[in-house]
Amino acid sequence: MSVILILIITSIIVALLFLGAFYWAVKSGQYDDTYSPSVRMLFEDKKRKKTNNEAHGV
Repeated sequence: MSVILILIITSIIVALLFLGAFYWAVKSGQYDDTYSPSVRMLFEDKKRKKTNNEAHGV
């Protein structure tokens, strides 16, 4: 029975370590997208026509 408690406590500690590492990675910018902004200007946005209400500011 004591082996099961040791395994449960160890698994909780390991899970908390992984959660802490993930939190640190997110806060330090590891998952920031640095590629998309550089190629975003290469794709043209389609311009939509203004409706009559938008042209008059309504």
